[in-house]
Amino acid sequence: MDNAGIDLEDIKMAKGIVISLYDFTGEALKPWAEDGYECYAYDIQHKGTMEVFPDSGGSIHYEHADLHDHNSLNQIHDDFYTRQMDGGPPIVFGMAFPVCTDLSVAGSSRFKSKAEKNPSFQTEAVSYAMWCAKLFNSMHIPFFVENPVSVLATKWRKPDHYFHPYEYGGYIPYDQMNHPRWPEYIAPRDAYKKKTCLWTGNGFVMPTKVAIDPEAYHGNGYSTQMMKLGGKSQRTKDIRSATPRGFAIAIHDANKVEKTHEEDWCDDLELRLEEEARLQEWEENYLWTLETAEEFI
Repeated sequence: MDNAGIDLEDIKMAKGIVISLYDFTGEALKPWAEDGYECYAYDIQHKGTMEVFPDSGGSIHYEHADLHDHNSLNQIHDDFYTRQMDGGPPIVFGMAFPVCTDLSVAGSSRFKSKAEKNPSFQTEAVSYAMWCAKLFNSMHIPFFVENPVSVLATKWRKPDHYFHPYEYGGYIPYDQMNHPRWPEYIAPRDAYKKKTCLWTGNGFVMPTKVAIDPEAYHGNGYSTQMMKLGGKSQRTKDIRSATPRGFAIAIHDANKVEKTHEEDWCDDLELRLEEEARLQEWEENYLWTLETAEEFI
């Protein structure tokens, strides 16, 4: 993994590792990094940079990866498998935000023309989401895969949870109410509606909702970024798909691990032996191809 020339030895021992796939902004990882976790955001737009949070010792590594290529996910698996075998921090949580362009029901009017160009376009898109779950399942970590209302519900399985961003807006402090990157598009404290689905597993905990009024900043409560943004630019896609900050905080608070790496791993030989056996199973059962993923659809 490319850490942009930063010496990892200078970083405090992390509480654990958190992985986020299809994550451009890193917003979903910031609460974890601020709490001392070593975080990895994978996206095709990243260039291998790193952000360090000195107060906690946490970090976010922005790693370039074409996640539509199964070899990239195999490489992610291999990188973390090697670190685990070398006694690195435990992987404690995973999240994924696969591209919804070919999945969201909001774009259903274009499905027919897309199918004429590529009859398997939707099977491939569903597979990309399923690959994320398979990676996290192989690691035996709590996870969620996020998408708007989409064909994943019929071509994979029904979502485990639904939420709107405003339902977690109460987690954002008033002195941080404005979005740090796109305040002109994203309502303060995530005060907007956007029905979002989660496919979860391995002990994922859905956080308690602390809702605010979604109509406090615009009349109908629907997303300002949806009303102001149009077109197909990457910037538009990034803003529309940005992880709600309140939801990110709530996910961390509900799913964080309480014990440190040293307390729960390095001094417990029995636990370490169990983990080595789990990692061996992980190595033997993980690798896959697009064809094997399609068997589950």
